[in-house]
Amino acid sequence: MTQRVWNFSAGPGMLPLSVLEEAQRDLLALPGVGMSVLEISHRSKWFDAIIEEAEQNLRDLLRIPPHYKVLFLQGGASLQFAMVPMNLLGGGSADYIVTGSWGEKAYKEAVKVGKARLAWNGKAENYTRIPRPDELELDPNAAYVHFTSNETIQGVQFPAEPPVGDRPLVCDASSDFLSRPIPIERYALIYAGAQKNAGPAGVTIVIIREDMLERTPENMPAMLDYRLQAENRSLYNTPPVFAIYMVMLVTRWLRDTIGGLERMYQINREKANLLYEVIDQSEGFYRGHANPEYRSIMNVTWRLPSEELEKEFLKEAEAHQLYELKGHRSVGGCRASIYNAMPLEGVRALREFMLDFWRRKA
Repeated sequence: MTQRVWNFSAGPGMLPLSVLEEAQRDLLALPGVGMSVLEISHRSKWFDAIIEEAEQNLRDLLRIPPHYKVLFLQGGASLQFAMVPMNLLGGGSADYIVTGSWGEKAYKEAVKVGKARLAWNGKAENYTRIPRPDELELDPNAAYVHFTSNETIQGVQFPAEPPVGDRPLVCDASSDFLSRPIPIERYALIYAGAQKNAGPAGVTIVIIREDMLERTPENMPAMLDYRLQAENRSLYNTPPVFAIYMVMLVTRWLRDTIGGLERMYQINREKANLLYEVIDQSEGFYRGHANPEYRSIMNVTWRLPSEELEKEFLKEAEAHQLYELKGHRSVGGCRASIYNAMPLEGVRALREFMLDFWRRKA
């Protein structure tokens, strides 16, 4: 198959077509370099230019203040589940707000490293919402408070930061990173695997306030040491060169083609609304998983009246060039991941198919 389909995968997610085309053109030899980006040294002036632009683009898009470091690490967000407590606990205890499967995984890793407690857990309600402020049971001395801004599996998203007072706030923003503006100064640390909105799998972006680096223990293994990684500009060892190059291209696209994160958020809201309107108007034929107040604009999740109909829906969807709509095995049903690179055209195609399927099968 050479024709591109509409890819609703939860990750690795769809990349902008213009970015893929530029990477394709430059794959054999970067302009003025004579070597592929897959071949250049991470110590070369050419890669210096790439990683510096990738960082500057992120700083410009997110308005990252000077007293925050931007790191390009490996191991995915899953490694950050351990790195965060290893670096930041400092012998204390951390609070975890768990609103879905990824928050639960982060908490389970933290308790392997040191002390962590649940400030709120939505598992009893099958992860359909985020907590109300009065439900949060926060330790006044918490080393940090961790939350997952968007849960890809359940389709639950925080519309704003949880109210944690002056406690350091840590966020796994993997699946809605760069999808909207965020107030960076509200955070002590933000991390995100690139493979949803920022680039391909292989690099994890960490934005950390400089004072948090002072918490890193002296005996930390080098590759797990935020302070060492910051001192070496993410170049302590060979970084994921190609993935960082792709982050550079994607952030350029967000800046120059989209026009920044405010505009990206408007587009993302419009895309999500197109699908949620169908779910809400289907008279129960499509049943959304998340509480409407906390529904994700990145991952739209729903069920149909029966598993047989869900299988039929997925099979027919592929015949309409709509791929990767199967829900996560832990919750079943359907899921449309509509990250930044998914254009309105693709969402409209899914919307029309959903309407047609409902009219024929209801």
